[in-house]
Amino acid sequence: MVESSDKKTGQPIGWIYSVLPINMALGPVGTYVQLYILELHGTVIDIGLATTLFNAVSIPAAMIWGFATDRIRNRRTIVIASYLAVTMTLISFLSAKTIYGIEVLYAIFSLVSSASATPLNLLVMETQPKSRWAPAFARFSMITSIGVTLGLLLGVAWADYLPFHLIVVPLGVLSVVSAIISFVMIREPSITFEREVIVMVKRSFYERLLVVPMLFLKIPRLIDFRLVFKGIKYELTRDPTIIYLSIFAFYLASGIFNTSLVPSLYRANVSKSQVFLVSLVAMIIQVIAFNSLGRRMERRGLRETAVQGLVLRGLSYAAIGIAVFFLTGFWYLGINLIFYPLAAGIAYAAYYAASNVMVFNTLGRANQGSTLGVYSAIVGFATMLGSFVSGFISFFLGFHITFIVAAIWLGIAAALTSVLSPTVDSKMDSP
Repeated sequence: MVESSDKKTGQPIGWIYSVLPINMALGPVGTYVQLYILELHGTVIDIGLATTLFNAVSIPAAMIWGFATDRIRNRRTIVIASYLAVTMTLISFLSAKTIYGIEVLYAIFSLVSSASATPLNLLVMETQPKSRWAPAFARFSMITSIGVTLGLLLGVAWADYLPFHLIVVPLGVLSVVSAIISFVMIREPSITFEREVIVMVKRSFYERLLVVPMLFLKIPRLIDFRLVFKGIKYELTRDPTIIYLSIFAFYLASGIFNTSLVPSLYRANVSKSQVFLVSLVAMIIQVIAFNSLGRRMERRGLRETAVQGLVLRGLSYAAIGIAVFFLTGFWYLGINLIFYPLAAGIAYAAYYAASNVMVFNTLGRANQGSTLGVYSAIVGFATMLGSFVSGFISFFLGFHITFIVAAIWLGIAAALTSVLSPTVDSKMDSP
């Protein structure tokens, strides 16, 4: 692999390609875990509990690895340790023969896989001059997305044609490859930054939350939540509160829908490879959408882009909810290949990009840590709650009710976003 370097500093940037194999390894894991539980005759409740545990662990994980990054200045050590821990966790799935064992390993996977997010973002900023941050992050994001896409493609090619449980072997090998590339190519920067610098630069903030949508500069207290939400009483200060309420509804809906999608496909007699295919197509559309959103937000503004994304996602959820009640097999697969890429691709990219820019604009210099802590807690709790209730709703009321409930919550998010004042667009800038 040929290293490229910045002309001004001579700092090598080829290490960015080390994230390609690890993201190939990470991409299929969520779908693999859900299908494995179903193969062991687990129910959608079991999947809901596994996903809830995964999301519950991700909250303290974001805190632990954030504080560890500040204390351990050796970026390469954290990144390599994370990749090797991912390898060991993936290979451990080979010995997991019970649903309980899979749930525990999935929780451990949540802990170790998130460790590299912050140090990698900081490395981009520490090894490149400020003038090169934007293109460096753009390259970082593209390589990450390509990795996830190739990982899902591996799932499509493997799931129905080779022993399904053995797919973790090539995934483990890929994470080892990333560890080796990181050891060879990452050079510790001469100057290191604190995590706070991430929230000072929109592009780094955006990319960090894209990997793990939680970033704790400090542990939020009850008074921090009160300060954020008391602004709803006053017209001049209500926008940040409304944005956060909209984000809660969005992640709650996402947790409800995403937890039950794979079980709904499996129960509709869609093959395992085809389940991976649904995610693969959605990921491809998402990559395309993220790379075309800047111009759309410049023309239409943050609020309109966010509302359109929420409405499209909600309508797509509702369409899949209606389809799962009437269709199975090829026809249900076809509906998902149309509407899930709209929801998880175009609609997700639109709302995610617009909402994160709005969140960035609400972070005042005086209270960045507390405000970001509240945001991260909201995201984590909403996703966890959605995952928890999803399994029970689907088990007792049916998948169609689950997906319609998720669509309703997206409607609530759209209604909240639509009442934001036009000033949310005044600082509009694509990430």
